[in-house]
Amino acid sequence: MFDYATLEALAAVVETGSFEGAAARLGVTPPAISQRIKALEERMGAVLVIRSQPCRATEDGARLISHLREVALLEAQLAPDAVAPVLRIAVNADSLATWVIAALAQVEDVMFDLVIDDQDHAHHWLRRGEVVGAITADPGPIAGCDSVALGRLRYIATASPAFIARHFPDGVNCAALRAAPALQFNAKDRLQEHWAAMICGRPVSLRAHRIASSEGFVDAALSGLGWGMNPEPLVRDALARGTLVALGPAPLDVPLHWQSQRRLKGPLAPLSKAVRKAAKGVLL
Repeated sequence: MFDYATLEALAAVVETGSFEGAAARLGVTPPAISQRIKALEERMGAVLVIRSQPCRATEDGARLISHLREVALLEAQLAPDAVAPVLRIAVNADSLATWVIAALAQVEDVMFDLVIDDQDHAHHWLRRGEVVGAITADPGPIAGCDSVALGRLRYIATASPAFIARHFPDGVNCAALRAAPALQFNAKDRLQEHWAAMICGRPVSLRAHRIASSEGFVDAALSGLGWGMNPEPLVRDALARGTLVALGPAPLDVPLHWQSQRRLKGPLAPLSKAVRKAAKGVLL
């Protein structure tokens, strides 16, 4: 049996980012937190916390925190007056910006801890046991998980009229795509490259600004900083007004799936239902 007070100390260190923050949250001294973490690491025979600023969990530490949250979720079904459990799920930023918040708002008596990662990588969090569910492009299902197809999030290559006049005076072609500044969410984002390859029939090397924000992506396109693949729900109005223009007639549709831990199917049922409902209202 685990000492759940010790696991709570581990979770508090990671969630607050420091031993001092964990001590303040739990009403004990930092040395007491340090002793609990040391004892847990000795028992597990593994380092559980990376002592950095902020502190981060190792994979072993993250699995223990996930176990703690799962136990709390199961206990909440048995004792409705228990402290609200924390559901840690992996979500891609564009889904968060377009439809996921509406789903989360429908689920009562839980707290959410969202991990933001690319839709092509979110399933790794679930495979490592660090989250209870993930919105991902991977249909899976991952071992021990259920997978439900949610629909397709449509992306449109967009830019401002002035940007198009400057960088694509002769239309969208491979040479212009290589030269024109693109937008990229982060190093994992390949949507612009996929669309350019689809247009050109071969891979295209792009120059790109990195902007790790869905809303910032739209603002950057509106301001003429670059062109990028924007979710259709976020740019629908701008396209109707003409402040953004589609670079070409070909959209890029990304299929999304909800994968969740099968052993928690019952406790996760309200969230799974809300995710499916919200996705149905936005995704194709």
